[in-house]
Amino acid sequence: MFMPLLLLLPILFYSEHLYDVFKDEQYIYFHLAIQIIIIVFAMAIAIQTWLVFSHLKLERMLNIGVFFFIIALFEWVNIIEVHSFVSVNTIQTSYLAMWLHLIVRLLLAVGFILMIMKREKPIQSNHRLVKYGKASILAVITLVILIKPPSFLQPFIVVGIQQSFWQNILQLSATCLQVIAIVILIKKYHFAFKRVTWLVSASVYLIISDVLFAIYKDPYAIGNVVALIYKIYAYFFFVKSIYYVSVEKPYQKLLQIQKNLEQSEKELHYQAYHDDVTQLANERFLLKTLKADLQVDNGTKAIIAVEIDRLATIRSSLGISYSNKMLKLVADRIISVCPVNYFAAKLHEDQFVIYIKHYENKEELLHFCYTLKSAMKKDPLQIQHFSLNGNLNIGIALHTKGCGSEETLLMQARLAMKEASRFPKRMLFYTPSMSDGMADRLSLEQELHQALANNEFFLEYQPQVNLKNGKIESVEALVRWQHPTRGQVSPSIFIPIAEESGLIIQLGEYVLEAACLQAKAWQELGLPKMKIAVNLSLGQLFQKNLVSKVEDILIRTKLEPHYLQLEITESMTMNIDQMTLLLRELKSLGIQIAVDDFGTGYSSLSYLKDFPIDCLKIDRVFVRNIQHDKNDEALVSMILSMAKHLRLKVVAEGIEEINQLAFFLEGECDYIQGYLFSKPITAEQLVATFEELHLHTADILSRLNAIEEYSI
Repeated sequence: MFMPLLLLLPILFYSEHLYDVFKDEQYIYFHLAIQIIIIVFAMAIAIQTWLVFSHLKLERMLNIGVFFFIIALFEWVNIIEVHSFVSVNTIQTSYLAMWLHLIVRLLLAVGFILMIMKREKPIQSNHRLVKYGKASILAVITLVILIKPPSFLQPFIVVGIQQSFWQNILQLSATCLQVIAIVILIKKYHFAFKRVTWLVSASVYLIISDVLFAIYKDPYAIGNVVALIYKIYAYFFFVKSIYYVSVEKPYQKLLQIQKNLEQSEKELHYQAYHDDVTQLANERFLLKTLKADLQVDNGTKAIIAVEIDRLATIRSSLGISYSNKMLKLVADRIISVCPVNYFAAKLHEDQFVIYIKHYENKEELLHFCYTLKSAMKKDPLQIQHFSLNGNLNIGIALHTKGCGSEETLLMQARLAMKEASRFPKRMLFYTPSMSDGMADRLSLEQELHQALANNEFFLEYQPQVNLKNGKIESVEALVRWQHPTRGQVSPSIFIPIAEESGLIIQLGEYVLEAACLQAKAWQELGLPKMKIAVNLSLGQLFQKNLVSKVEDILIRTKLEPHYLQLEITESMTMNIDQMTLLLRELKSLGIQIAVDDFGTGYSSLSYLKDFPIDCLKIDRVFVRNIQHDKNDEALVSMILSMAKHLRLKVVAEGIEEINQLAFFLEGECDYIQGYLFSKPITAEQLVATFEELHLHTADILSRLNAIEEYSI
């Protein structure tokens, strides 16, 4: 920006020596080239603002384009006029050319001040054609007037090579206006330093150009040549400034947004594949790695499952903060003794797994297990008043040809680990006899068939509270199994069995129909109309007639479709093309779609824009540690912000503490679900305690000053 100032040196010290450096024809061609370059710059600004306006729709941007369009038009006419007066290779300036030169300078100065002082405001697209049209008509009228000027304009311009007194006055007036513009720009330097710097540079070079034109009367003097060069530099910096505002700066913002999204996706990917507390790979990452390795190589591989004795008891006795510290210390001990080629992971049940991709013999594995035991016992882990002595139960499963999938290998190691707790050494290799416990699982599968026939299943409902008005506006339907001899069987036991055996499809249809019937029954009892949320299983999604099944159930139960919400898990979104088509067909029925356990799985975030989703449900695993884990807090805040920008509702599950509720209130979460308000209850209990539940909810929210006037 400052290098062009060096051009002043030949003027100051060598003006006489460089006089007439361009003679006759050379100067004519040089002058023509300079003017063409100026027209190119002016048209570049006009075209650029014309194209960008359709996206930005800002008045100031449009005015800039109009000004430089007129300047380019006048400069073009000036070229034609000046060079039509070239006589015997000598420059002759016409009356019209002199006026055009002055008008362009005054336009630049006045327009420049108006543009930097006028506030930016959006306008409609049709204004572009209107403004360009008006400016073109005004330019044509000006040219017509100057071609046959009225008498009152004629004294201002004297035709010839030298400029008259009034010409100098008008040109210096433009210079004064340019100085005013510089002063205004400098005051705004801290708000947009790049743009201001370029615009100030353009103004400075225009001023220098004006001064040189006024001082040097002879066009062949070096001062006039340098003045033309400075004029080019001024236009160049105008172009640079406009380009920065209209193209470069928005592009930089776009790049930053893309960078932030990529970083967010990396963080979500890391959260999905790693344990939040220990930072070790989680079970999903382990199984994915195992699957890839088993497909490529069937060599000597092993899985070592590790369980710390009394860990579950101590963990349940400690608060979240202390128990997480304990798990982190255990993980650090395991990592400290793992060789480079050993892969450590943590399972959901506070168990640890070490995957060995290649080993020489069993003695190598045993040596590592003894090393691990020694590391845990060497210095007991002291957490608050608990002392963790480091007794380990270790199970080892060896991979052999035809032994099964990665899940099978992991299951074998865990079975051996459970069996090891009954032996003094607490360390066992897996044997097939350990799978006898599978008999009970098979028995449960048979009893599941009978349970469906004998109506042993029933539903419980957990209310979801609208944080805007404190009302219970929806409930989640949860299936329960009352076994005649075993008592109530946990869903975590029978749901996986139902999925593996294919019974989940029948069970899912029962849950969906029972939930819709109950929602309609509540309406008929006079309760406020509530939306009911029902989970879809992966097996149900593979049904070819799922959409017709849902439609048939809605017709039979006479429930309006918008009171039904179907929930899918994030892991179901891997096949985006197939899922998009299915969800759109379901959405066409009028129901709502939610993504359950959001953030616990991982898939491309593109499904959020492709799928017709209404709601995201934040999994309780993030809610549980949100007050103690900055990673969980950051992730949940990001999910809330992302959902808000995508216009999705958010339900936070597992709210059990008042501090958790306060966090989601501050984050403008839409709905809350958890034991703080109500545990899952039967349909009869919900009817009997509906008003009581609202009073309880109002009491909790009023303590946080959370209830506000709200109307849908």
